[in-house]
Amino acid sequence: MAVRQKILILDDEQDLLEIYQEILARLPSQPEIRTASNGHDAIAMLENEPFALLLVDLNMPQMDGFQVLAVVRRRFPSLRTVVMTGATEDDLRGRAYRIGVDLFLEKPKTGREIIFFVDCIESLLERESQGGFRGVQSKTLLDIIQLECLTQNTCVLKITSEVGEGRIWIQKGEIIDSAVEDKSGKPAIVEMLAWKAGNFEVLPYGLPRPRTIHLNYESLLMETAQTLDEAETAEGEPVTPESLLNSFSRFTGVQFTMAVDMEDGKKFEHCGCDEPVPLSEWISRTSQAFKTLGSKLQAGELLDIEGLGLQRHLSVLSSDAEALGIGFTRALGLGQIRDTLKQIEAKWAY
Repeated sequence: MAVRQKILILDDEQDLLEIYQEILARLPSQPEIRTASNGHDAIAMLENEPFALLLVDLNMPQMDGFQVLAVVRRRFPSLRTVVMTGATEDDLRGRAYRIGVDLFLEKPKTGREIIFFVDCIESLLERESQGGFRGVQSKTLLDIIQLECLTQNTCVLKITSEVGEGRIWIQKGEIIDSAVEDKSGKPAIVEMLAWKAGNFEVLPYGLPRPRTIHLNYESLLMETAQTLDEAETAEGEPVTPESLLNSFSRFTGVQFTMAVDMEDGKKFEHCGCDEPVPLSEWISRTSQAFKTLGSKLQAGELLDIEGLGLQRHLSVLSSDAEALGIGFTRALGLGQIRDTLKQIEAKWAY
């Protein structure tokens, strides 16, 4: 039996502790949730048993969140940390990321914000630290940009890697400009998204920046992912089912992809799926059932299936030979999912 991961929540408001405990207890990974109301108790608990993740408030009496994080970084350097706070000052975000926190989140208030909060925590628990950017070690630069845009932030992302340094200007959740060496605008975004690892800092927005990028961030990131895929193909790398599925995972909000043989549901390829066997069987069985129903009702050819779930959203694109399943984060709305499906379907059909 797999050992349940443990999450420690630190906040001096008891009501909030109970709310967070109830929300996170429903995570798909079913972690064990512990709470502490002050920094000294939290550190004592970390010393006595292993935890996978620490969620900490910043504004607390006696020992504030930054003091706790400073101790944690020295004594428990591998522990993942998340700041959740009601304060939104840019200097707090920058200070937290410089300490090395994995995520800086505002305390969720709306249903959409709660869904996004839960998705972020689950992502930290389920992904292994392989590469990525310091501060969010399990995430790519694409993930980091999406995070800043989804939370409607205004900031400057400073990105550094072994091959260069660049900046991305984000205003109220939209990317308005980017620059790296002699490139600016979309070409600079393409350049930076090709970097696999490095460091990032969240800086104050500062002086007004002329807008050079007029696409919304979702369309921009979709087009950038497509540009990167075309560049890889142009270099002579053959397009295999695995590489195609991997390219789909770059689209906004996509958590996993799976291609299933419609003649034999046990034959499949996948990218990022935790439990591929039962999912492949479900995709095959459900697609066949809807095809049969459509035939009986003379409703025409089955094109796609869309499902909105508690853990994630799932869509299935169907053809006679193959079905393509795509898992989306719950933070995405139905309109965003359908826009992404159009982009994926065009590449899949081609």
